[in-house]
Amino acid sequence: MTPQPPASSPQPLSSIFMRLIEFWLNHGSEFLSAILRHLALVAASVGVAVVIGVPLGVLAYRRPRLGSPLIGLANVVQTIPSLAMFGFLIPIPLIGGLGAKAALIVLILYALLPVMRTTVSGLKGIDPSIREAGLAMGMTDWQLLSQVELPLARPAILAGVRVATVVGVGTATIAGVIGAGGLGEYILRGLSSVDSIVILAGAVPAAVLALIADFALGWLEKWSEPGRQRNRRLQTGAVVLAGIAALALLIGGLLWSERSQGRIVVGSKNFTEQVILGEIMAQLIERSTSLKVQRRLNLGDTLVCETAMRAGDLDLYVEYTGTALTAIFKQPVILNSDEVKARVAASYAATGRTMLPPLGFNNTYVILVRGDDARRLGLRTISDVAKYTPGWRVGFGAAFLDREDGYRGLVSAYGLRFAETPRAMDLSLTYLALAERQVDVISGDATNGLIAKLDLFALEDDRHYFPPYHAVPVIRTETLNRHPELKIIFDRLAGVITNQEMQQMNYEADVERRDVSAIARGFFERHPQSHQPITSPQ
Repeated sequence: MTPQPPASSPQPLSSIFMRLIEFWLNHGSEFLSAILRHLALVAASVGVAVVIGVPLGVLAYRRPRLGSPLIGLANVVQTIPSLAMFGFLIPIPLIGGLGAKAALIVLILYALLPVMRTTVSGLKGIDPSIREAGLAMGMTDWQLLSQVELPLARPAILAGVRVATVVGVGTATIAGVIGAGGLGEYILRGLSSVDSIVILAGAVPAAVLALIADFALGWLEKWSEPGRQRNRRLQTGAVVLAGIAALALLIGGLLWSERSQGRIVVGSKNFTEQVILGEIMAQLIERSTSLKVQRRLNLGDTLVCETAMRAGDLDLYVEYTGTALTAIFKQPVILNSDEVKARVAASYAATGRTMLPPLGFNNTYVILVRGDDARRLGLRTISDVAKYTPGWRVGFGAAFLDREDGYRGLVSAYGLRFAETPRAMDLSLTYLALAERQVDVISGDATNGLIAKLDLFALEDDRHYFPPYHAVPVIRTETLNRHPELKIIFDRLAGVITNQEMQQMNYEADVERRDVSAIARGFFERHPQSHQPITSPQ
């Protein structure tokens, strides 16, 4: 693999635009599905927020003592970062988990505040003399509300719906971390591969959707002004009922499309290698058995996948033995590979999971520097850089800074000192930061295709600090007992994937921009013995 210049090299806007169009055309059906999914999530969540928020706004207006705490609670929800909210809901039964259900809950919560506030402000803005006139005509409270107050407050309410919709379009992109689908999946995929075209493939249409929604609802807001409603009265009751029915069908469709009964739910973390392995796992099951598979690829980090599996929302994903030992089960670092495997397998067994045979490669941590620095300074091992680090900047993924086998142990083992406090950033962005000279040292994955793409150099761990990180499929024991044929097919995959092959597949995804499903198909073409159909045991 010939090293290529950093992905951040200046490119003409016309070239970027043409590559973006080419990407959309090459992923036409997938792209259309992502847009429709995104629209469905936003429309369903805003619709429910209106159904709930308008009555709550009326209550807050009519009963301030009761309504003020409700608005205060909605205010508190707005202060919680959306990513934290998605993560918080994963282990909660009934309303949490992976997919559209949890995403809808979060999006509804964020949409409630603007709808409630504008409902209250719209009702407060009505001239009191109008209410007095209605009461003088003998109107009941309900008649006054439905025939006078709500129609007059409609423009303000629509302004709140407008804000909620625009915010929802943006927030829905983050829902990709819990497998809810939509345009956010492209953004996450692009971040993991440091590919600006893939990021733009999700960000540009999301921005366009937000602008279209803002314009359309702004027009509707003006259209609904009291002075413009002559001869335009709608049958409000019929419209409301039709809207609620459509909303129920939309939500039902979203949840029905994600039903997992009778399916094996395969997940992955949110970086290229994990997505490739998740697709290989899914295709292996589909090729070798009659079982149906539901993909939950490109989720969040280790904690997201682990929490989802413990909650029963994920049946299978690939973990790394060193990560499981230290980050999941909080055990001390062990360097002996066999002992690590034994301890991790026992820990998984005690928590209702089964560790299947290792896939064959060891994706251990590596310390990376720029290739030109390694050649210029004659760097070969981590020990070699110790005399240079007092003047160097360092950047690590957030998880590496907190792990027992991470930053603190590394600097202690090698006596490293750096010019400034390590910068915490998304793991996938550290590679680009190093190539662009924003930092001088990072930690990375031994099999990452970006190492070759960006001309980076992996330093030898000459003091054997890092424990082994053998890739192992982990499956819920209940699922394995229900489908024992899965043990047979994964045994065939044991030891098949080498470090070189994994790095090559990562390179194909990150550099050559090949579709992940095509990369997985190519893997099975090279290893036909690994996916022969079997008959399910009776």
